[in-house]
Amino acid sequence: MLPDDVVARIDPQEVVDLALALGNVDSPTGSEGPAGEFVHDWLAEHGFQPRRYALVEDRINVSATIGGSGGGYSLIFNAHLDTTLRPDAVWSAKDPKDPLYHSAWVDGEDIYGDGVVNDKGPMAAFLVAAKAIRDAGYPLKGDLIVSAVAGEISREPVEEWQGPAYLSKDLGARFMVTHGAVADFALVAEGTGFGIVGVEPGKAHFKVTVYTDTPRYYTPYLPRPTGMADAPNAIVRAAAVIEAFERWAYDYQVRHTYEGPFGRIVPKASVNAIRSGYPYGLTSAPQLCSFYVDTRILPGANPMDLRDQLRGVLAEVGVEGDVELFLYRPGYEVKGAERLIETVRRCHDQVFTEPPVIVADPVTSMWRDTNAFNELGIPAISYAPRSASHAAKKSFKVKDLQAAAVVYARIAMDLCNQDRRPGAALGAHLNAAIAQSVADRNAG
Repeated sequence: MLPDDVVARIDPQEVVDLALALGNVDSPTGSEGPAGEFVHDWLAEHGFQPRRYALVEDRINVSATIGGSGGGYSLIFNAHLDTTLRPDAVWSAKDPKDPLYHSAWVDGEDIYGDGVVNDKGPMAAFLVAAKAIRDAGYPLKGDLIVSAVAGEISREPVEEWQGPAYLSKDLGARFMVTHGAVADFALVAEGTGFGIVGVEPGKAHFKVTVYTDTPRYYTPYLPRPTGMADAPNAIVRAAAVIEAFERWAYDYQVRHTYEGPFGRIVPKASVNAIRSGYPYGLTSAPQLCSFYVDTRILPGANPMDLRDQLRGVLAEVGVEGDVELFLYRPGYEVKGAERLIETVRRCHDQVFTEPPVIVADPVTSMWRDTNAFNELGIPAISYAPRSASHAAKKSFKVKDLQAAAVVYARIAMDLCNQDRRPGAALGAHLNAAIAQSVADRNAG
């Protein structure tokens, strides 16, 4: 049997139908359970033996394995179940119930829906590809694992927002891998426009609190300030600090832009939440105001350096305040993925007339679950369809989704049948001296 025989089994309409079905299961971060159960049931219905992995009962991860005969490289296909916007997120979007964020449809040549482009469309593509391999009985030496995980989109515990509903990365891909879904390589099917992404920044979240050094004034008694930085109202003082922060943030991203073999990272910093006072008690000026900062950090960066720089912003403005780090997740540049990358390029060329695209800065400057795999020693890259309208219109071409299924099938059949050298991939982040010591001892 030839790979072409397997590819011929891939029904393009099945790819679209599965993507639409997944996209119409609303699963914002924290509520992935129904989508996970859908994937589990689909896998079982088509002859797989799916497994659930759940740190939290109603936020499951799912995987299924096509077992190899032995001697080949193993591969995980990964995509996430959660989507970006909850329908109750009234302080995040003008219309948090917009159907674009909670459903999916085809219009002409395009397939629409936030859940489809991020990330259930690529998930559907590799699920159908795996089904074709399994149904054809195509022999694999290495294991092929397909996986769907919770908690890729950031929703982090902070202040009173605690507990399982606010966990993200720790209960998703990381939990699944540490509980047995392990392979030599991982391909994270996230939108790259069929470019190969092998580097992702980490992130550090900070709470910056600004205080006033004046009494809590009743509004009629408020003294007229001489400037924003010395205002008796902490919200006004925070505005002065945020203005200085914006200048710092631009300088930060310019100074820390990174050009590497797998892409360019432009690490940005932004204020995306603020708290102060009470809307039912507007007759007194608040004495404190907190704003919350998302900073992207280069692989190997120390978040405490950023904390010191944010303290410097307060000092520059001359405002009393505190800076608290409440989230740190490191970024990684993939190591030991040469075989996977060569395979993806080779199979890409069998499907497309143009080589893998050069990936734009925003794509290489975001967090994806490649970081979780790379941190755990499984060399991982991202590779999937994406379009220019991905961010704004939440759509990509139907033909690209269908082509993804074909290229994923070819990647799996190629990589899993390459002769495996034990230990060649997993543990690529081991210290070189330790790895050489083990090799010398084994040789002796």
